[in-house]
Amino acid sequence: MTDSLTLMLPQPLLEVSEVSKSFGRLPVLRRVSFGIRAGRITAILGPNAAGKSTVIKTILGLTRADSGRIVVNGNPVSEDPGYRAGIGYMPQAAPFPENLTGREVLAMLRELREEAGEDTGLLRELELEGELSKPVRTMSGGTRQKLNAAVAFMFHPSLLILDEPTAGLDPVASRILKRKIRSVRSEGATVILTSHVLAEVEGLADDLIVLLDGRVAYTGTLRHLVETSGEDGLEGAVAYLMQRPAS
Repeated sequence: MTDSLTLMLPQPLLEVSEVSKSFGRLPVLRRVSFGIRAGRITAILGPNAAGKSTVIKTILGLTRADSGRIVVNGNPVSEDPGYRAGIGYMPQAAPFPENLTGREVLAMLRELREEAGEDTGLLRELELEGELSKPVRTMSGGTRQKLNAAVAFMFHPSLLILDEPTAGLDPVASRILKRKIRSVRSEGATVILTSHVLAEVEGLADDLIVLLDGRVAYTGTLRHLVETSGEDGLEGAVAYLMQRPAS
């Protein structure tokens, strides 16, 4: 039965259908289903341990679901890992090899991808070019996060998955990255992001997926959630969802 707060989204680029995942005896995802529309920014929200990171890892094929199905651009994720070539991923903390310099990290990725014509705009805008001669282990947390962002956008992905993208960035770098997110959306890319900064989500997202206790509590547009909840903004609307009795 469809929740009265759920607005169904047609023509998904990405479909998650009845996905469940447990780690040992701990259920993390409980029959999660939603769709992601192409050319839009979708935020996945929820409190800690709601299942956000696990959903992202199952979409990327880094974690295998116990049951259910995920399809990206018509490709079931369990059948051919080639679908990931069109995805740019920005984890919360990128596991770059500590002994490599930033320039060597980029060279390694170019060699692995075997692609030309990459987007180096963020390297310039975030003033990273002067930092690339340093080993990753000597970079500050903010510089690592800038490199993480630049790598995610580097090969013109049609789908971007950004996990807490502005965490650790100074206000200038955060503003540059958010401008880049809007820019690629306007060019037709699809963006999925997670963030605990609801003001940031309110300024970026078209659509929302709210997870509570491993279940989908809402999927639809940001505007629809706010209007239906009767609250003044996203913070109040999400709080309203979290305080409703479980169905």
